[in-house]
Amino acid sequence: MLTEITTEEFAAALDAVVEQTLDEAHILGPPVDSLTVAGRLGIAVAWDERQEGRGRCVRLGGYADRAARPAILVRPDQRHEREHWAVAHEIGEHVAHRVFTALSVDPAEAPVGARETIANRLAARLLLPTRWLFDAVIESGWDLTHLKMAFASASHELIARRMLDFAPPIIVTVYDQGQITFRRSNVPGRVPSPSAIESRCRDEAHRRGEPVAGNDGPIEITAWPVHEPHWRREIVRTALAEWDY
Repeated sequence: MLTEITTEEFAAALDAVVEQTLDEAHILGPPVDSLTVAGRLGIAVAWDERQEGRGRCVRLGGYADRAARPAILVRPDQRHEREHWAVAHEIGEHVAHRVFTALSVDPAEAPVGARETIANRLAARLLLPTRWLFDAVIESGWDLTHLKMAFASASHELIARRMLDFAPPIIVTVYDQGQITFRRSNVPGRVPSPSAIESRCRDEAHRRGEPVAGNDGPIEITAWPVHEPHWRREIVRTALAEWDY
């Protein structure tokens, strides 16, 4: 049962499967093109404007002595990061069985939704492989702008969320049109409301349209604007030297 697997064991299994998958696809470094990965794994990718979801996996009928071939149907999107996520997610579905095998878990005995959870985690790691991302965050000092340039196929928000998978205690907050749509920490316990300095950095980034940094003693805050003509998002990373919770 997945509930008996530790967080560290789960992460290690995910990372191992992703490294194996990228190795099979001969991907040597970022950015990861999920369509290229799919093609090299023998998975066809086709575009379907009529489908409701972003992507789904099907099997193309075989003929003669050929077996049916897996395929991913993707709904076109103006944001290429969404297309890459859709394909990466379906690749995750395709190789999810490897995670179950690595963890010695029978999929039939796993909790409801376990396969979807695994597919989501694999997708995030396919676009942002742990080893490559770790090297990049050390080089950039956790700078979201730099990381986005290196991992162009992943969205700003996905990159920020992946920061939570690393050791430094942090809070990641996403604001859309001035409203908090995501706020989470990698430290156990209740996540506090944004502090005055966090709010101030976010407000300045929103107003100026450029990254803003601040600190509250040992706590360091950086806010990055992700602005489009009709939509304004800010992502705030709060690095916690210490936190009473």
